[in-house]
Amino acid sequence: MRSQSPIATGTNRGPDAGFSLLEVVVAMSVLIVGLLGLAQTFYVGMSLVATSSPNLIAREKAREAIESVHTARDTRVILWARIRNDTAPDCAPWPGTVANAGGSFLVNELPLRTAGPDGLVNTADDVGQEASPGPDNIMGNADDIPLLGFTRQIAICDVAGNPDLRQVVVTIRYNGTGAVGNQRREYRLTTYVSSFS
Repeated sequence: MRSQSPIATGTNRGPDAGFSLLEVVVAMSVLIVGLLGLAQTFYVGMSLVATSSPNLIAREKAREAIESVHTARDTRVILWARIRNDTAPDCAPWPGTVANAGGSFLVNELPLRTAGPDGLVNTADDVGQEASPGPDNIMGNADDIPLLGFTRQIAICDVAGNPDLRQVVVTIRYNGTGAVGNQRREYRLTTYVSSFS
């Protein structure tokens, strides 16, 4: 009687037998899922890095607008009654506020422009295109980069029942990068200003 080797029958595998096809497929599937997860992590990270600079610019330009309103109040460049929008803004999204007109700040969404002689942004005397420093990190020379695609809107609403308090909402809109689909992005900053400095 002739005996068959254990390898030939596949019933009694020895230490040198190797992997089955099913084991290889399962191991490759686990590896692919892990690599796809790692690739997604890199994609999200690169998207965040690509939008970090525009996000920072939007945040700083919103703060600049808030400081402009506070400057108007503190330096008395304009009277408290003029610290409003030129036409009534849409105050409906903010309960407890009232829209009034007759102020100095333009209500429309406008491209970022440099403050004019009054030193206040989003007023009628604004001039030129805002820019960020170029590669040399020095403002005011030929390599400055204009901030194209950025817009700013200031909505100043009176707080109902308190004539000495106003809500200021600054909205900066800007374009996303190709990494996040070029969608329009938005940064909004809300604060209150009182007639007392």
